[in-house]
Amino acid sequence: MSNTTAPTRPLDPAVTPDLPASVTPNLAPQPPRVLPNLDAGSGFPTLLRKELLRFWKVSFQTIAAPVITALLYLMIFAQVLQDKVQVYGSVPYTSFLIPGLMMMSMLQNAFSNPSSSLIQSRITGNLVFMLLPPLSHREIFWAYTLAAIVRGLAVGLCVWLVALFFIALPPAHPGWILAFGIMGVLGLIAGLWSEKFDQLAAFQNFLIMPATFLSGVFYSIHTLPAFWQAVSHWNPIFYTIDGFRYGFFSVSDVSPWRSLAVVAAVFVVLSLAALRLLASGYKLRN
Repeated sequence: MSNTTAPTRPLDPAVTPDLPASVTPNLAPQPPRVLPNLDAGSGFPTLLRKELLRFWKVSFQTIAAPVITALLYLMIFAQVLQDKVQVYGSVPYTSFLIPGLMMMSMLQNAFSNPSSSLIQSRITGNLVFMLLPPLSHREIFWAYTLAAIVRGLAVGLCVWLVALFFIALPPAHPGWILAFGIMGVLGLIAGLWSEKFDQLAAFQNFLIMPATFLSGVFYSIHTLPAFWQAVSHWNPIFYTIDGFRYGFFSVSDVSPWRSLAVVAAVFVVLSLAALRLLASGYKLRN
């Protein structure tokens, strides 16, 4: 007598209509997940906490050092140009300079956080510990991006608090300030692309630094010749800084809505590019 049993077949709701819903399998297609998984057992909170602690434990280097650099810029330029430059009609140059230095520091540190984390993990060989757990590419993206935004906001807040010792600068529109302070995706793309520190340094020196210094941090673009004004309008960092300044002074070189549209479009494009690279395992699984 054979002991073999017939293979079991999965239940089909079409032919077992009397089964309760708790027994009948749910065959409906599940919508794709856009936001990170926050269910019990998800690795997203752990990765986010790791990225936050990574820069917080060396806060003297990651937060205090950028604040000191911005303070040196403020002391030098304000001392030299305070009585020689007038912008927006009645805004003192020192007041005009502070939001630009804040945003410059925020962008540079939001860029550095994910890029330095990925390049260090790749060189030290512990990148595999992020790839082994069942983390989706969306969870990895949001963990690195949110950590970059938090570091940028922390640096910007500290620069503003230190600047209050020099001049009172209350924000006129905090909502606008926050809207332009959350751009931190480019560093993730640079970290995925770079395989060595010199490649990452080239990305910073030949793209980030020139675009930042040519974006109106230290001047209004209306003081430039027509050609350079036109060039500035192709720089997305200009719109970030100009919209950020609107949050303090209620005036800007271009409409804040236009700046917000440009910054939002750049953020979406960079986010989609980063998600695409993470989903394909670009330079992560080799």
